[in-house]
Amino acid sequence: MTTMPSAPSLILHLGLGSFHRAHQAVYLQRLIDAGDRSWALAGANLRPDMSDTLAALQAQGGAYTLETVTPAGERRYDTITAITRVVPYEPGLAEVLRIGGDANTRIVSFTVTEAGYYLDAHDQLDAAQADVAADLAAARAGRAGQTIYGAVTAILRERRERGAGDITLLNCDNLRHNGERFRSGLLQFVQQLGDVALLDWVQAHATTPNAMVDRITPRPTPDVRERVKAATGRDDGAAVMGEDFIQWVIEDDFCNGRPAWERVGVEMVASVAPYEEAKIRILNASHSGIAWAGTLVGLRYIHEGTHDPRIRRFAHDYVTDDVIPCLTPSPIDLARYRDVVLERFGNAALRDTNQRVAMDGFSKIPGFIAPTVHERLARGESIAAVAMLPALFLAFLQRWHRGELAAAYEDQAMDPAAAHAICTAADPVAAFGREPALWGRLAGDERLLAALRAASSRVDNFLQETIR
Repeated sequence: MTTMPSAPSLILHLGLGSFHRAHQAVYLQRLIDAGDRSWALAGANLRPDMSDTLAALQAQGGAYTLETVTPAGERRYDTITAITRVVPYEPGLAEVLRIGGDANTRIVSFTVTEAGYYLDAHDQLDAAQADVAADLAAARAGRAGQTIYGAVTAILRERRERGAGDITLLNCDNLRHNGERFRSGLLQFVQQLGDVALLDWVQAHATTPNAMVDRITPRPTPDVRERVKAATGRDDGAAVMGEDFIQWVIEDDFCNGRPAWERVGVEMVASVAPYEEAKIRILNASHSGIAWAGTLVGLRYIHEGTHDPRIRRFAHDYVTDDVIPCLTPSPIDLARYRDVVLERFGNAALRDTNQRVAMDGFSKIPGFIAPTVHERLARGESIAAVAMLPALFLAFLQRWHRGELAAAYEDQAMDPAAAHAICTAADPVAAFGREPALWGRLAGDERLLAALRAASSRVDNFLQETIR
């Protein structure tokens, strides 16, 4: 009698963007290539975007080409087949719920960007946000929503009703304590629904490990597709590219099994805190600062700003003077990490745009930059170096206000009226420094305002030197 092989366990990923396809899917592909086919990926989007990419993925059976490039410009091409099911978008997310509610689905992972969690500095869910309010209304009517909370709540209801068992909810976004914060937002969402039975079920049957992810992944351009075709002969409408560096650190808190990721380079740890803190404050914050500065002087790409000695100095001093003292002691060689990060940013072959990295400043200031400001001031220490980053963003915001940016600016957390009000205030620096959405309890602190004024003067001088 022949025993039929069991179907692989499934990870349902929400958010089939470039980062997922260049990061999480790659680690699973490494396991598959090593002979472990016990897990597979299904992927879907929660909104009707990326229709061309999803159509290409469907036509290719979920397969696509990943181009990786080193700082020296060496390119490699790999075929990724880990995504075995591509779910086309449909209102109501019926197929997403069917897959999410299947007992064979053991992990739901997601990438929705930092601003997609609608949490304030105290991790309180902003139910007044239009998207959240709409999803609460949809959930009360028994429908899935388009935010991560509305979609996951519908999946969890489906699992509970079908007796599908425990589920791990794995956050793959650049959010500090991302698993804990997502869990907080999710439980608040369910509480607001008044669904006590579901709330109890989630607390008993779902885990939400923290994780730290890292790989620079620019938005694919037509050039990527052309290079892939020239190198492989395949006309791949879903090709994606990224740097050769890749890292994933995950807390080992899975309640219904997981892939043997540790076999392929994932760091499974008891706590990701020191890794995520270094990554968010050193890499993410300086990345944004370089993008804002580069945009202000008319540069298009991140590598151009990184190679500008003045902009590089802003980033280097920010990390060296203000961040490293806050994060010491650390299991990481922070000075070396800083240098590796700047080398990665200088990778000209990535052609990563300032437009992509500059987005979502209203979530990045409180998430990436304000913690260093808070800690330095609490110690009675200078914030001269870190203040340069928000000062660059304020100058960037003023350009946006005047309609002078060369490319569209996207910011899910920004209230446009409030942002325009900052820029039209009699004292924009003071208005910026008093904005609670950016600074929380430090809003209006005289030490913060003084540092922002000094930094804004340095930014003005920097821009005047550039014009001359």
